[in-house]
Amino acid sequence: MPSPATRRHRTAVGAAVAALVLWPGLLAPANVGAATAADAATADAAGESPDRGLVSVGAPDGNLVSWRLLSDDDPATGFNVYRDGDLITPEPLGGATSHLDPGAPADAVYTVAPVVDGVEQSGSDPSLAFADGHLDVPLDRPAGGSVNGSDYTYSANDASVGDLDGDGRYEIVLKWDPSNARDNSQSGHTGPVLIDAYTLDGTRLWRIDLGANIRAGAHYTQFQVYDYDGDGRAEVAMKTADGTRDGEGAVIGDAGADHRNGSGYVLAGPEYLTVFEGTTGRALDTADYVPARGRVADWGDDYGNRVDRFLAGTAYLDGERPSMVFSRGYYTRAVVAAWDFRGGELSLRWVFDSDDSGNGAYAGQGFHSLSVADADGDGRDEVMFGAAAIDDDGTGLWASGRGHGDALHVGDFVPGRPGLEVYGVGENSGAPDAWLADAATGEALWTLGSGNDNGRGVAGDVWAGSPGAEFWSSSVPGLRDTSGADVGRKPGSANFLVWWDGDTARDLLDGTHIDRYDPAGDVRLLTGQGVASNNGTKATPVLSGDILGDWREEVVWRTSDDSALRIHSTPHTTDVRLPALVQDRQYRLALAWQNTAYNQPPHPSFDLSAAAAAADAARP
Repeated sequence: MPSPATRRHRTAVGAAVAALVLWPGLLAPANVGAATAADAATADAAGESPDRGLVSVGAPDGNLVSWRLLSDDDPATGFNVYRDGDLITPEPLGGATSHLDPGAPADAVYTVAPVVDGVEQSGSDPSLAFADGHLDVPLDRPAGGSVNGSDYTYSANDASVGDLDGDGRYEIVLKWDPSNARDNSQSGHTGPVLIDAYTLDGTRLWRIDLGANIRAGAHYTQFQVYDYDGDGRAEVAMKTADGTRDGEGAVIGDAGADHRNGSGYVLAGPEYLTVFEGTTGRALDTADYVPARGRVADWGDDYGNRVDRFLAGTAYLDGERPSMVFSRGYYTRAVVAAWDFRGGELSLRWVFDSDDSGNGAYAGQGFHSLSVADADGDGRDEVMFGAAAIDDDGTGLWASGRGHGDALHVGDFVPGRPGLEVYGVGENSGAPDAWLADAATGEALWTLGSGNDNGRGVAGDVWAGSPGAEFWSSSVPGLRDTSGADVGRKPGSANFLVWWDGDTARDLLDGTHIDRYDPAGDVRLLTGQGVASNNGTKATPVLSGDILGDWREEVVWRTSDDSALRIHSTPHTTDVRLPALVQDRQYRLALAWQNTAYNQPPHPSFDLSAAAAAADAARP
């Protein structure tokens, strides 16, 4: 892999200017607060030094070779492509960072080398081969067991990515759920939750066993994977308890404690927040979880449903370094705590509590997910907590009163309008079923419907027939444009999104298939074979996002027998040239929180169609 120094061969000023050219969204009104070019160039990289992420995807007419354009690449950078050591491009490619190699053997090995001012730079690592359009990452499936008369087996569930060893390539951190996992509203004992780390060749780095005192289910374990201390290697952070065993077998707290009650809930005993080393899974530091559960009934019921509703994310609260965010509660009381991990130690940055004086309007506004974005354009991130937002300093930014809901989307959905927007769907009597609001103020731009439990909703630019994003949801008829007007047929799914084919419109990801929206009917682009989706009717992938190749997104499903994670990467050609989406801070942080509760797709901080057009216009 070329060293960071080699890839960053230009001056800091030159890198900043190139970043602004390649990321036109940084100049949009949404980001006015990122005052200088240098600030913007630093922010977009999200603190990582990714490699080229080179992949070779088997397509019907050859291999599609695809790689990352990096945000600090000169806009005029071209690329030479080599197959098995031989140059196959007659001149450096200055367009999209992909190349179709017709008739090439499926086992061909590729490298790419950037060319700047006619001079070839250091080449990439060899390509990963997606010979059948996908790459299987073998898994070490845990053995099942029995607890309190309930037998269970394990299935691969949500995952996240991070550069655990600092080599520029992401590793995968995976949660194993037992088959007797429970929603908070359901009684019953569950098997222990396990967390594994894997390299892309299937090498298991470690396994963490969260133990008997962490219940299994979508709302209990939200894990964050990110480089919090700035050493170039990602850490892993999550809620732990007595009996948790780290990746080296060391026990946190009391190994013999069992705090479960007769219904399987854990409503007593200590709770912790632990940061684990990414390479070994070794516990680096543990602190008491904030907030403590206190009296269970104070969270809205006395049996344990609302007290254990947890969310988590990662945010650049000072605009420079990442902090971790862990919360508790959203139906009634909501508490959000921000932590720093520096010098091997956890420290509490701030705590926001809806019970504190002046914060009452924030109670009951949380969703089953959260987002992180620079909502007010000051260069520092806010925690987008459903129908409310917490400012970077831990004070309330706004609370709308629209109440609890499920799906939350934050992005630049209305091109030309200053700032970011928030789209949410609600489930409250007397409140809108769906709404679009200004991310900085919470002021509604439009609302639709009232009083239904609107459990699904999506925002994204899926149709070129209307400018900007489109919006749709379960209980509101039609496809809505940026003004809320009905512009046509609702898509056939309302779960996930993915940039898959060659254009800038996003495609529909649902279950184990990908469709392109068309007013006359959705068009099937991919049907995953031998794979399964997760989380019941939510039908989500293990992970979806731009983790390899060019700016388009990969989809990670589990195989039907849970023996592997199957990563699909697009076989389609494209003319669009954009830096890797993971170098946009908001998008990268969305990959970190994607596993939180009711998973939602990642959104960048800019309108991708406008960014592609501006990048094309700026190309020499």
